[in-house]
Amino acid sequence: MLRRLLAPILSVALLAAPAVASEGDAASLEEVLRLTEVFAVMSDEGHAYGRHLEEDMFPGSGGRQWADAVENIYAPDRMLPDFNAAFEAELTRQPVDIGAMLDFFSSDLGRRVTTLEISARRALLDEAVEDASRLKLEEMRAERDPRLSLVEEFVEVNDLVETNVSGGLNANFAFYRGLGDAGALGAEMGEAEIISEVWAQEDAIREETDVWIHSYLAMAYAPLTDAEMADYIAFSRSKPGQDLNRALFAGYNAVFVDVSRQLGQAAGAVLAGQDL
Repeated sequence: MLRRLLAPILSVALLAAPAVASEGDAASLEEVLRLTEVFAVMSDEGHAYGRHLEEDMFPGSGGRQWADAVENIYAPDRMLPDFNAAFEAELTRQPVDIGAMLDFFSSDLGRRVTTLEISARRALLDEAVEDASRLKLEEMRAERDPRLSLVEEFVEVNDLVETNVSGGLNANFAFYRGLGDAGALGAEMGEAEIISEVWAQEDAIREETDVWIHSYLAMAYAPLTDAEMADYIAFSRSKPGQDLNRALFAGYNAVFVDVSRQLGQAAGAVLAGQDL
């Protein structure tokens, strides 16, 4: 059960003296990151994923109860507080340069980058657009498009593939635990067997993650100039960029582990014939 944990990792900041972030600083950063809009898109992604999950696990058997469960699990006003708690905890754990992050996201380029990220994520809800983005990535790789090298550098600097793979494995484990909590796993499926099953999915998760991330970023950042991309990468290498990256993933991982566990419980209830 792969969930995409891709976090918007942004660039170009004016360095200031590091300080431990306050709750007000974190709230201001959440606002300029436009997380309300991000989680609205993620909610729509979750609804689509719920439909696919029903088709794979219990075609036509989920009914209204399954749809309601998915809607509740992916409700933005439920997910966002969980994200904020983990995000803020990571930001306040050690000195970070919140001022640099806020300076960037308040800039023209920062606002543009955020808009591109959200717009591309929303566009990928259309399967035709996602298919087209993957074909475009294949073309870029075949033609050795110079822009792709910048995208690849950005992915590497932010460790986007491996971090997402790790998050996906954790989410899959939580999903199986949810199934077990609902009584949908046999007695022979203990924790060791779940771990073995999850690890067996690692290669498939890595391959899918690599393609999705590169196709998404190539599409999202297509309007940026090479110079803007270079600035983006430079910030990502800096301490503020790395601190932000780490905090974003802490937030997203917390959300998706919880979401996956609840999805597993809900799916398990359907399989076991229970009321959700």
